[in-house]
Amino acid sequence: MRTTFIRSTFVAAVIGIVGVGPALAQTPARPAAPLAAASGEQERSLTIDEAVRLALDNNLGIQIARFNPQVQDLSVALARSAWVPSFTTLVEGAGTTVPNSGFLSGATTGQNKTTTGRMLSNVGLTQQTPWGGSYSVGWDSTRSTTSNVFSNFSPQLQSSLSIDIRQPLLRDFSIDNLRRQVILSEKDRDISDFQLQQAIATTSRAVRNAYWDLAYANASLGVQRQSLDLANESLRETNARIQIGTTPPIDAVEAQAEVAARQQAVIVAEAQIDTAQDNLRALVFNQSSPDFWTTRIVPAELPAFQPTAVNVDAAVRNALQMRTDLLQARKSLESADIDIKYFRNQTLPDVSAILDYGLTGLGGTPVARVNNLGIPGTVPAGIARNFGSVLGDLFGNQFPSWTVGLSISYPLGHSPQEANLARAQLETVQAETQLKNAELQVVTQVRNVARQVTTGERLVDSTRVARELAEQRLDAEQKKLAAGTSTNFLVFQAQRDLAQARNDELNAILSYYRAQTDFETVQVAPVAGANTSTLATATSGNVGTGVTAVTNTPATATTAVGQTTAVGTPTAVGGAGRTQ
Repeated sequence: MRTTFIRSTFVAAVIGIVGVGPALAQTPARPAAPLAAASGEQERSLTIDEAVRLALDNNLGIQIARFNPQVQDLSVALARSAWVPSFTTLVEGAGTTVPNSGFLSGATTGQNKTTTGRMLSNVGLTQQTPWGGSYSVGWDSTRSTTSNVFSNFSPQLQSSLSIDIRQPLLRDFSIDNLRRQVILSEKDRDISDFQLQQAIATTSRAVRNAYWDLAYANASLGVQRQSLDLANESLRETNARIQIGTTPPIDAVEAQAEVAARQQAVIVAEAQIDTAQDNLRALVFNQSSPDFWTTRIVPAELPAFQPTAVNVDAAVRNALQMRTDLLQARKSLESADIDIKYFRNQTLPDVSAILDYGLTGLGGTPVARVNNLGIPGTVPAGIARNFGSVLGDLFGNQFPSWTVGLSISYPLGHSPQEANLARAQLETVQAETQLKNAELQVVTQVRNVARQVTTGERLVDSTRVARELAEQRLDAEQKKLAAGTSTNFLVFQAQRDLAQARNDELNAILSYYRAQTDFETVQVAPVAGANTSTLATATSGNVGTGVTAVTNTPATATTAVGQTTAVGTPTAVGGAGRTQ
């Protein structure tokens, strides 16, 4: 009878809450319920996939990572803006009046000063070209009036058009600093995408682990409550034997101490559920929601324990192709190649072609003036020429001017560009070696995590057998006690061993699911150092699964004679590459 009770309550904790599977199903019983929602709290049932989707929408870490590609888009646009044409325009007016300083001052007869007025407009366009050169185009128009007798026109209309082209032929021809910055910013943009993918993968892993933490914290509470029920039943039976005189009254003290110790374990398990709630809540819910701290998460569907096959070779190939840290390293190596190309180009002679071409047109109203010497300043020739005639001369190429040149510059001796090239080449060799080392570490991580999966599967089977044997031992001790051949101490020890075995089995299943999550994640992103938490059960020990548990210094609570348990601080399970 006692054995049936033990089996049924354990199956309730594992089947009803954890979903271990038919291998553990023995006798159906009432499942141990998780903590009830406090006053003012509301419950929300979530599947593990729903939790991951909520995290993708609400998690602050992912929201921060999503800004990086946008920032890099602006960096690319900023780098490309160097090629944007620049338009300039200018309109100004000016006037001067100067006194005569000599007979050649140009003043007309009877005047002691020379007056000049000018109205100027300018339109220009300049641009750095994507092939390393530059050009500028300028169009000037001027209207000027003057009383100077040496001027043929007043008002005088003048317009000019100039084109200036500079084009490197060796250095800066195939690549220059502007193109280098654009390419590097595009590489950084790709790296930001990989960083976002990594943030999503690691956050999804953290959410899944936090979800398992909460589910198994509920299951652990069920185990502790079952252990408390066994202690209370033993206390009742001890009191009954004391009343009929078959047991000394002192035995009740030991039974009461056992009940008190197991009540402490229940309190610790309840606190761990609250911790697991906060951990999962912080990952999946919107912190600005008014019910952020009052919503209690209830894990909805928990799969049965189903071992999965592990294909290490396929996982290694996937990791070498898909790992975000390797993709980032390869992009950085491509950036280093761009630096080498640029610095190698900078070692070439600076040979640039120069072309300047200009057009001009002149017009206005001819005037005839006589200076103080009586000499005509100008002889009118024909009718006045308006601005249309000036533009006709300009665009008719009537008065061109041009300059063609070749500029050559080359340093004598060692140049800074050669030093930069040597350094870039050395850094590239270093980066290639680092990439090979990273690939080796990735393969090692994948193999380690795959080993954790297979080890975890074997430990689940082992702890299941250990739990079944602990049930049988407790049943035997209870029968011996009923026959008078055992003691309360041995029965309590068997109860503690059974509680330990149950928690060990829960820990083994939890670690197996964690290893599965790590096995999926390690093919996409690094898992070492991920900020996740692991269920800390209210038992005297944890089952090793090849995953090293790194635990902060916790408080302890006594669960049995000579046994303590961690309180409040969950353990953190590391990923690939950690000590097994």
